[in-house]
Amino acid sequence: MNEGHMVERRVTYTLEHEGHFYVVENVPARVDEETGEQYFAPSTVDRLQEVILSEQKPDRVVETPVYKYSERAA
Repeated sequence: MNEGHMVERRVTYTLEHEGHFYVVENVPARVDEETGEQYFAPSTVDRLQEVILSEQKPDRVVETPVYKYSERAA
């Protein structure tokens, strides 16, 4: 990892867990400007797990369409 291309940013973290999708906004991360790869501090990962696995009410719910990929032309 080239430290010269890393910047501190707030990102949106998404996760699929047990058939459900979770979105956590405004998560602190170090982002590689060249690749876009995101790196999270261990304490941030712990907090993400706490938020996603808890029974707390989300700030909002987003409806998302889901499509199956097909090799056939539309």
